[in-house]
Order: sequence, then C-alpha cells, then structure tokens
Amino acid sequence: MTTLTGLAPVLTGTVELRTSSGWLAVCATADLEPGRGVAVLLPDGAQAAVFKDSTGRLYAIGNVDPFTGAGVLCHGLLGSAGGRPYVASPLLKQRFALADGRCLDDDAAAVASYPLRVS
Repeated sequence: MTTLTGLAPVLTGTVELRTSSGWLAVCATADLEPGRGVAVLLPDGAQAAVFKDSTGRLYAIGNVDPFTGAGVLCHGLLGSAGGRPYVASPLLKQRFALADGRCLDDDAAAVASYPLRVS
C-alpha cells in the first residue's frame, strides 16, 4: 500500500481517499482517465473530485465550486500555472490547485484537499 501526494508515482490497484472516518475505496486506478475527474460522494455527504493528470499523478480536492455552490469541479479542465497543476471550474473558470485546493485567482477561496493512496 502506498500513500500518494501529487508528486508520487501512480501504481495499479484501488484508489482510496482519506476521510475523517478512515480510507474510502473510490475506484481502480485503471478507471481514471488522464485529464478527467470523477466525483466521489463521501460518507459525511461532502463531495470530492479525483483526478489523474497527463503524467499519471493522482489528486483529490473538494468537488463543490465555492463561487457557485455547484458540484462541478470534477468536470473542469486540467492545466498548470508556474508548474502548479490546477483544475479550472467549468462555470466561472476560477482555478484551484490540485495539490492543496487553494484558488489561484482569489486568495480568500479554497476547497478541501484529500490524501490518496493506492492499495
């Protein structure tokens, strides 16, 4: 079992997201497509978005866009700015860092970030 950050290599197996109640199985690594996200409903009712970038790195951040309240970040476009990977909201286009959930366009906004592992 390997705990992943945005800098760790991707392995084959089951992607698990850490929640307040423990590790939650999300999907097989093979089910994630580079450049696309998937939405995950967490046990507490919150939503997460899990992404695989073009290099195979995995990230998990909150799925709800704080500017609109809509659960849409999993549908956003991936990119990078200054070497920092981000997802751009499909609605108002604010960019959220995949490593920590901070909004790159508004210092007052952020979404949660979640540790991942592959087991």
